[in-house]
Amino acid sequence: MSRKAIVWYKQLRAGLLEELPDSYRFSYLPEYLAHPDAKPISVTLPLATPVVQTRQLHPFFDGLIPEGWLLAVAQETWKLSRLDRMGALLAACRDCIGAVGIEDCSDPEPETV
Repeated sequence: MSRKAIVWYKQLRAGLLEELPDSYRFSYLPEYLAHPDAKPISVTLPLATPVVQTRQLHPFFDGLIPEGWLLAVAQETWKLSRLDRMGALLAACRDCIGAVGIEDCSDPEPETV
């Protein structure tokens, strides 16, 4: 199963975050890069590097995930493994404090008959 998320910056669709079998990839959307108000979502994710691939969830995205008791509540509520950082990001970071939001756009699981 491949999970994907649209990364919003303010009210603009800024990029796509993908969980691959052995890594994660963030890429800015072409329409965002062409927008006159485009700004990097983080100093560690500059517009000059429109695609970033990492072995673990990029520290910027990992830093959006709640910590402590709030993370424990999220894990219990959404039945997430404590090791599933992408799951926590998708579940808890749709409406983050600040300018960035994460919207799950993963393909739905196929229905079995």
